[in-house]
Amino acid sequence: MEKVKAFGMTNQIITEELQHIGSKFSIDLGHLPKRGDTVEAEYYPQFSAAIRAEAASMGEHYEAFYCLEKTIRALVAETLKTAEGSDDWWNSARIKPDIKRHVQETIQREVDSGVTRRSPDELDYTTFGELSNIITSNWDVFGALFDSQKAVERVMANLNTLRGPIAHCTALAEDEVVRLRLAVRDWFRLME
Repeated sequence: MEKVKAFGMTNQIITEELQHIGSKFSIDLGHLPKRGDTVEAEYYPQFSAAIRAEAASMGEHYEAFYCLEKTIRALVAETLKTAEGSDDWWNSARIKPDIKRHVQETIQREVDSGVTRRSPDELDYTTFGELSNIITSNWDVFGALFDSQKAVERVMANLNTLRGPIAHCTALAEDEVVRLRLAVRDWFRLME
């Protein structure tokens, strides 16, 4: 399993580096599928070349963070399911009432707006900060996965700070790109 994990991470790092090189030199290295959506074909050219280039370079960071956040959510769900011995762990005392309330308010806002719910899973409505809180407030079960609660808090806080520009369509400074790569590595190192 460790070899498969290492293989996957190595391939992801190589892909990120290829995307970075292609973006930096404005060349298509041919390793990603072409955009073909009708909406993109019609509207995408109306955006300036600078904004499109910035979006392309930010896309790799969004993708990395998307994968990381989904991985953390899966880890939380599986760990708490195992600890509670039930799929209904969300309704246990392990999830603080303020987190449950915030999630219910967010779900209701989506329902009231008439858009499709993003997920049937309440955990998908938690913020990154709430995910961190769930992990640290349930250290009795997560402590077996990580070496240090303080390290988890620090890495999660760092990731949460880096998430802001990615989620809110602001370009990451070059130093923050490096910091993001290191923070992702830090996360996986916590579980070694």
